[in-house]
Amino acid sequence: MKVMNITNVNAFFKVIDECSGKVELVTTEGDRLNLKSKLSQYVALANVFSDGKIGELEIVAYEPEDINRLISFMYNGE
Repeated sequence: MKVMNITNVNAFFKVIDECSGKVELVTTEGDRLNLKSKLSQYVALANVFSDGKIGELEIVAYEPEDINRLISFMYNGE
């Protein structure tokens, strides 16, 4: 799934941390980084963070409840 225009980066990573399963960032080269890892979160921020927001990320979540949690965050900011 693509997530776009994330302005509250801390809340986004809090939602990632609350996920029960694996959540991965898909890089432009096709590599997958575990977003539940703090190191990977910093790498993700360094690669896509500009102007105080994340423009677009492609992420993969494997658990249905995690997908719902991420969709809820994108639509409702919670």
